[in-house]
Amino acid sequence: MALSNRDRIDRGLELVVSGLAPYVLRELRSRYKDRWGYAVAGELDERRYSRVQNASGEAFLETVDAHALFKIMWGNYNDVFRDKLGFSGRNQLSELMEVRNEWAHGGSFNLEDTQRALDTMVRLLKAVSAGPEAEEVHKHHREVMRQIFASDERREVKRVVREAPAVPGGPEGLLPWRQVVDPHPHLREGHYQEAEFAADLAEVIYGTAEPEYQDPVEFFKRTYLTDGMVGLLANAAQRLSGEGGDPVVQLQTVFGGGNEVDGPAALLRLGLSEPYPSAVLDESTPDLQDLPHQVDVVPLQAE
Repeated sequence: MALSNRDRIDRGLELVVSGLAPYVLRELRSRYKDRWGYAVAGELDERRYSRVQNASGEAFLETVDAHALFKIMWGNYNDVFRDKLGFSGRNQLSELMEVRNEWAHGGSFNLEDTQRALDTMVRLLKAVSAGPEAEEVHKHHREVMRQIFASDERREVKRVVREAPAVPGGPEGLLPWRQVVDPHPHLREGHYQEAEFAADLAEVIYGTAEPEYQDPVEFFKRTYLTDGMVGLLANAAQRLSGEGGDPVVQLQTVFGGGNEVDGPAALLRLGLSEPYPSAVLDESTPDLQDLPHQVDVVPLQAE
């Protein structure tokens, strides 16, 4: 069942309390020693304080909620938390207090509000080294971003169809390109990271790159082999087979051409893959099966 924006805010606040409360307790104890309970008492009303007065730290962690935790942090911020969290942490805390109040009073959250709130939660959790909780909140954040992406895409398709000029002798308005070609599912659904569009060649060498760059079959399935790319691979195949080929190749490309990343990545796949990925290349590419089965790759970085 799909979660509403309020559901995501609710789960996010629960995770914030889970990740933040141990840090708050630790810092209060470090600053006030055995008198940390008085710092708590000074920020909570009688009803809320009755939950934690004379209680152990474990009981505090089990009973404190987002409202109480945020108030305790806010009231003790300058004395206890400012040195580590700084002004940005104070701003994040203030924003989350407003989010919690809006949520508690039945307020509504659109996608942009939810994305902003979840992003702030992630940042504050990371600031206190609450990695597991930050990652869980980040999953909700990614899903909201996917929904925003899909919503923007639908609006853009409608706008393009509405504003497309008429083609002489053809139908009224040009079809959007997404209705002519079918993008990969991860692009169509927004499940991608911007960093995936540029390979880190060092990660390819050391075997830690994303699957679309590390797996040779997946790489060549997603990479369109231009004439220049085929020529580059053919030259490398000839050179590695001892049948000619230029020993030094200078890649030249205009902005966005892709060869500055995909060219070297393709060569790395050619040199590092075992077996060679000829099965996924068409007949216009060189016969990679005849290449030697062991190729040494030496990375050099020019300043």
